[in-house]
Amino acid sequence: MRIKLKENAASSMLGPGEVHAKEISAAGNAFAYAIYEHSKLPLRVFEAARIATAQINGCQICMNWQTNRDIKQMGIEGGVTLNGEAPDESFYTHLLQDDLSHLNQQELLAVKYAKAMGSEPKQLAKDEAFWEELKEHFSDQEITDLTYCIAGWMGMGRVAHVLGLDQDCTV
Repeated sequence: MRIKLKENAASSMLGPGEVHAKEISAAGNAFAYAIYEHSKLPLRVFEAARIATAQINGCQICMNWQTNRDIKQMGIEGGVTLNGEAPDESFYTHLLQDDLSHLNQQELLAVKYAKAMGSEPKQLAKDEAFWEELKEHFSDQEITDLTYCIAGWMGMGRVAHVLGLDQDCTV
C-alpha cells in the first residue's frame, strides 16, 4: 500500500477514503454502489465491460470479482444480478485471456466500448462508425447506463490500483 492507514483499524475493509477523505470517498462509494444496484444492463454485458475495464486498470480485485458471486459483500441483494443469465467460470476465464469468441454482439461491443473509453476516449468520441454500430445494438438508455458503469469502474479501480489497495485481494 502506498499510503498509511490507521494502525489497528477495526475493519480489514477500511480504505484510505474512510481515513483521509471521508466525504469524497463516501460520494465515490455511493456511485460505485449505485452501479451495482441500479444498472439495467444484462448481467453478461455488464460483466464483459467490467472485466475489460479491470484489465485496463490492472486492478486485481476487479479481475477476481464476479458480480453474481460477490455482490453480497457490498450488502446488495439482487441489483444487476437480476438482469438475466449469470456468466459461468469459463466466461471470466476467456475474457481474462482476451478470448472474445464466446461473446454475443452486445457483449463484444461492451468490451470494445470499455476498452476505447479507458484507453482512447478522444478517438472514441469521433468514431462515427463505432457509434453507428453501438446504436444498432443498444438504446440510448443502455449506452448511458454502460457509460456511467465504465466510468465508475475506471475511477474506483484506478484508485485501488494506484494506491496499492488491490495487491492483497482475498475475493
